[in-house]
This record gives sequence, structure tokens and C-alpha cells, in this order.
Amino acid sequence: MSLPRSLSILYRGPLASCDYDCPYCPFAKRRDSPDQLRADRAALERFAEWVVEQGEASPGTRLSVLFTPWGEGLVRSWYQRAIARLSHLPHVERVAIQTNLSGRLDWLADCDHGSAALWATFHPGQVSYDRFLGKCRRLTELGVRFSVGVVGFPEHLEQTRRLRSELPEQTYLWVNAAEGRSYTDAEASLWQEIDPHFAYSRTPHASLGLACRTGDTVVSVDGDGTVRRCHFVATELGNLYDGSFADNLRPRACPALSCDCHIGYVHLEPLDLYQVFRGGVLERIPAADKKTAI
Repeated sequence: MSLPRSLSILYRGPLASCDYDCPYCPFAKRRDSPDQLRADRAALERFAEWVVEQGEASPGTRLSVLFTPWGEGLVRSWYQRAIARLSHLPHVERVAIQTNLSGRLDWLADCDHGSAALWATFHPGQVSYDRFLGKCRRLTELGVRFSVGVVGFPEHLEQTRRLRSELPEQTYLWVNAAEGRSYTDAEASLWQEIDPHFAYSRTPHASLGLACRTGDTVVSVDGDGTVRRCHFVATELGNLYDGSFADNLRPRACPALSCDCHIGYVHLEPLDLYQVFRGGVLERIPAADKKTAI
């Protein structure tokens, strides 16, 4: 099996439970059974072991991992252990996870902060403003790289402005356009004042036929090891554990009409977002904030 010199992996196992009840999320307050949690733990530990093994199996390849669970992973000890373990591997450039920050944070002291990072989301109505801000301040104390974001609903605007004013200036606060919502120019400008990159999220990107790094230097992996080019294209490239995916990695155009999620369109080459987020693509930290966005 021959891997590219740099490979980013978006891993999503079977975990689908969350402790929040966001009205815009289909997995809100869902509970996984003990058997489902055991299956998720086993799948994650298998994946982490594969990453470890690539230090010898694929010398010269630098790996980056973003965990994108449907539910909340950091309330589960196996996600904490996996991130801490992978962060110390010399062939792992970045290991990050999307999280609501509801879990404890002290375990992050065991991570290598040069490679571990968090993509955190503030969900007003699910957690108090002061509690969430306190979690962000704790991350700063620990020296953890992180970005913070919200979904751009009108009712979230004032708290988002307040959060922007109380976070360190160098901490990037991103805004995701609410799914299915159309923003007037006046509405968009309010969010743009908070997030200078909001325009990328405002409307879906026409992507059909555009060059995209997914399927070449970026892949999506599920709990069974099935590899796809991204979370949004169902075509299978092979399996991670038998190595069958590697021969199918190559530059290719996007087959979808549009792409409206940051973890997808950030890899579209014509958008040149690798320059915007240089050094912080997976954790969503713009290049200008790379050294101080903690």
C-alpha cells in the first residue's frame, strides 16, 4: 500500500448520541445503547491503532485526522484517549475533533498542543453563555488550539457579538449559515462583521466538475473502515484496513451539484481555502490566526 505524502482523514464512527437538544439537529438528545457505545469504542480504537501503525507501514506519510461524530465525542473517554495518543505521534501533523465543549477539559493537558486542536461550537439554549465562555477560557489556560463558532440564526446574533467581544481577538469565531436559510445582504453583513469569512458559508458552492482534494489527499472513513472521498459522496473507494483504498486515490472532480458544508467545500481547489486556513484547515483556524489562536 502506497499513501500520498500527506493524507487528511475525516473519521466518523457509529456514535450518534448527544447530550444537547438543538432543534436543527436530527441527533439531538439521542441515546446510544451500551452495545452501540461498545461498537463505537471498538471501531475508534481500531482506527487509532491503524494510524499508529502507519508510522512504520507508510514512512514519509504525514497524517491529519478530524473526528466528525454525529454526536458528542468528548464526553466519551475513548475519544479523549485517542486524541491524546495520536497527538504525540511524530507522523501525525494534526488531530482535531468537532465538539460542543460540554465535557471535561483537563485531559487535554496530556496532549501535544502542537498537533491537538478543537473545533468548538456554541449552542445558545443548550448551555449558558457564561459556562461556555468559561470553557473557552480554560482552553486558553491549557494552551489548546481551538476555533469557536455558532449557527447564524437571528436569535443568536446578540450573544455571538458578545462572545466575539469577550474572546481574545486572535481566537477565530466562525459563523455557519443556517441550513436552508437565505440571507439578505443586510443580514449577511451583520454576520460578516463577526466572521470575515462568513461569505464562504452564506450560500452553497456550485461544485460539479470542480477540482477537489477529496479522494486524493483527503478521505472520509467510517467505523467499518469504508473509505469514501468525503462525507457527502456515497461512492466507496475501498477499505482502510485491507489497504484497498490506496490504489484508488487520485485527483478527481466533484460529482455533486453543490457543496454547502465547510468540511466539504474547504477542499475545493478553486476556492483556495487552503491558503485562507493554511496550517489550520481541519480545526478551522485561518492562517493569520495560526500562531495565536488559542
